[in-house]
Amino acid sequence: MKLAILGTGKIAHDALAALKHVPEITVTSVFARPQSRAKAERLAQEWQIPHVYTDMQELLHSDVDVIYIGLVNSVHVPYAEMALRGHHDVIMEKPFAPCGKDVARLRALARQEGQLLIEAVTPFFLPNFELIRKTLPKLGRIRAVQANYSQYSSRYDAYRQGTVLPAFDPEQYGGALYDINIYNLNLIIGLFGKPEQAAYTPNRGFNGIDTSGVAVLEYPDFFATAVGAKDSDSPGFFSVQGEAGWLRADGAPNELPQVTICQDGKTETFQENRYAHRMVHEFQAFARIFTQRDADTVARHLSISQAVMETVDVLRQSAHLDR
Repeated sequence: MKLAILGTGKIAHDALAALKHVPEITVTSVFARPQSRAKAERLAQEWQIPHVYTDMQELLHSDVDVIYIGLVNSVHVPYAEMALRGHHDVIMEKPFAPCGKDVARLRALARQEGQLLIEAVTPFFLPNFELIRKTLPKLGRIRAVQANYSQYSSRYDAYRQGTVLPAFDPEQYGGALYDINIYNLNLIIGLFGKPEQAAYTPNRGFNGIDTSGVAVLEYPDFFATAVGAKDSDSPGFFSVQGEAGWLRADGAPNELPQVTICQDGKTETFQENRYAHRMVHEFQAFARIFTQRDADTVARHLSISQAVMETVDVLRQSAHLDR
């Protein structure tokens, strides 16, 4: 499978480090917008990528199968549209799109063009996530779910000095909800479905961006809380409490490095992920999905992506974060 990477930021470097362990995928090219060509050339040199493009149409006419979109949040949708109309499959970095309607529109376009489209949400492809999913029915009636992903942003000091980089720019769909709490929401909605109601309480920066915040999701039998912060640190975790037991994944929710399960008074800790790098499992899965044209798996993940972004719509409206 021949892959083109769109973007030169941290996520592109992370993806390339993971792809070293996935021989089924060959990175043929890197794309950057014209103003970032020098970064793209340095990236290509560092990772021995043969081609650099700043013209999207030129890239789409090259020898490439799948487009991986790791650009700034605000341009995910237009670049995905170009790739799909150019008859290429697409891997979309999170967050999939600004809103639920955009997800629905891209899903329809992918069907129309006969292409595959999937969001790169790392925890869904980790063995520890599958362990959590299989354990849930053993916990009995679920009574509480909590998730916390808080990480002091490397860009927050600049923001505090008045410099607004994309991570804290409302026009670029930055902020804690889109950038970091989105993992918590994917975990919760991926396991329990779309909530009946949802509300978001943010801490706001000087330009109105949510530097951190708490989302509360209401289900028939329980509430789920999702804390995401870019302005402060905390140990990450994901926990589920049931009437017959509990489980807790300690560590960043996008990595799920270990899972502790308590049932019948017995507590055990498991670590079933096979790779230290969180993105290896997902790229292995993508190689299989695209090679086998596994439309059923794609449809299942797209349904979660749409439910998550429709929930984000509600959360943003509840907090008056709409642009």
